[in-house]
Amino acid sequence: MMKPEYNIIDVVPHGQSMSLLDSIEDYSDKSLVAMVTITENSLFCESKGVPAWVGVEYMGQAIAAYAGVGARKSNRPVKIGFLVSTRRYESPCSYFPVGMTLSVSVNQITENITGLQVFDCRLTAKDIEIQANLNVYMPENIQAFFEEKHE
Repeated sequence: MMKPEYNIIDVVPHGQSMSLLDSIEDYSDKSLVAMVTITENSLFCESKGVPAWVGVEYMGQAIAAYAGVGARKSNRPVKIGFLVSTRRYESPCSYFPVGMTLSVSVNQITENITGLQVFDCRLTAKDIEIQANLNVYMPENIQAFFEEKHE
């Protein structure tokens, strides 16, 4: 793993209000670890905390950070990608309570030239470990993708 050099907002193509992760802790050529601390000001926070289903978005944004770090290291622009599907996301809790800090790790399992990739993702905190596989699509040319006819 490498020492973090990047600010989340510089590698995740979301506006400030939709950027949910706090920091990048480590990264390598095939993985990234990010952190998020649940606060009363966290997006989606309710009286019991942040609903556990938001963990899928934390995982997705960690994948975006991984791709963004790779783009920055290669002097390429940060691009958007799409969450295609999630497999086996099962949480032992309904909410992440205020004050909890989650470690979000993503490890690339597959990569192919079509832009479809699979990641093994984990959310960990005290007494919590959630694992899921996320399938994502990162087209090479996003503008061409949007201009294509999808029937």
